[in-house]
Amino acid sequence: MPLFCAVGSVSCGSHKIFFPGQVFSTMSKRFPMPIPHGWYAVSYSDELAVGESRAVTYFGRELVIFRTESGQARLLDAYCPHLGAHLGYGIHENTGGGGRIEGESIVCPFHGWKFNGEGECTEVPYARNMPPKITQQKCLTSYPVTETNQVIWAWYHPQDEAPLWQVLDHEEANSEDWAPLQRYEWEMNTHPQEMAENAADPAHFLFVHRTASMPEWETVYEGPMSRGIQRAKMPTPRGEVDGAIHTGSMGPGQGFTKFEGIADTFLMGLTTPIDEDRIQLRFAFTQPKVNGEVKTGGVNAGIIANIVGQLEEDKPIWEHKVYRPLPVLCDGDGPIAKFRKWYSQFYSNFDSEAA
Repeated sequence: MPLFCAVGSVSCGSHKIFFPGQVFSTMSKRFPMPIPHGWYAVSYSDELAVGESRAVTYFGRELVIFRTESGQARLLDAYCPHLGAHLGYGIHENTGGGGRIEGESIVCPFHGWKFNGEGECTEVPYARNMPPKITQQKCLTSYPVTETNQVIWAWYHPQDEAPLWQVLDHEEANSEDWAPLQRYEWEMNTHPQEMAENAADPAHFLFVHRTASMPEWETVYEGPMSRGIQRAKMPTPRGEVDGAIHTGSMGPGQGFTKFEGIADTFLMGLTTPIDEDRIQLRFAFTQPKVNGEVKTGGVNAGIIANIVGQLEEDKPIWEHKVYRPLPVLCDGDGPIAKFRKWYSQFYSNFDSEAA
């Protein structure tokens, strides 16, 4: 039973688009958008040792991530095509961990069937003949994987299309001249587009982050990439200093920001959909070493604490708001429509004009 009468809605495939002024029924979804396709962080590199595997849930799917004996990271759909066992939960000496790794394959704990990183069955140990249905063909969905910036990335596309762009390499995350990553992680009830839209919404800084003025920046959109620069007063424990904030993203899952000022700071913002209504957000900070040493405390720590604090301020907004496909905007708002048009390229088989 709806809480109030709707003022209007239209259907968009299996999704319903709600107009401004409508109050959702208790069964309605908060977001009409599907999971966008793109490259997403599924693990930090050092979290997955050679010969290890574990269960993960991303893109609304149960998955298994593992590293082969040659060191290659792999991601597969988790359920064995034989009798449905989950490959990410081991038994015997692997109890509490994932399935056993042998060579380049992961072993099903139920009957010992082996699958390589392409999703092909490489062995059925007790069968005289391989089942014809799995001979020389994939029997598990596999995901393209690449590894850079100390992160394992997986490509998601709802129709399993090949990657449409590549992950950007960041010198800051791959150089010995920069400090080890300082990591923060959240799980939130929101959608990747909702979070990314903050970059097109300068007015929220006044009220959510209590800045003295509205920041001004210009963002350029080109293909799957966005880039922007903002000249700003940056808060530090010693007061505000003049600085610049360079922002960017490559697709919906790879965000990056460089703060230039009293203490240069590089941030990777890695957003990964768990399902259509939940995301995992990773923040990974690094700062340049000084004379080969990592600087700690003081202004360096203050900048990171301030950025993390702003995320904590955003979190309750994201987790409890609804998406307005046709928002009522005023002349002081940012280029939200421009942002949404650019972001719509990451949806497949979806009427993004209605969203």
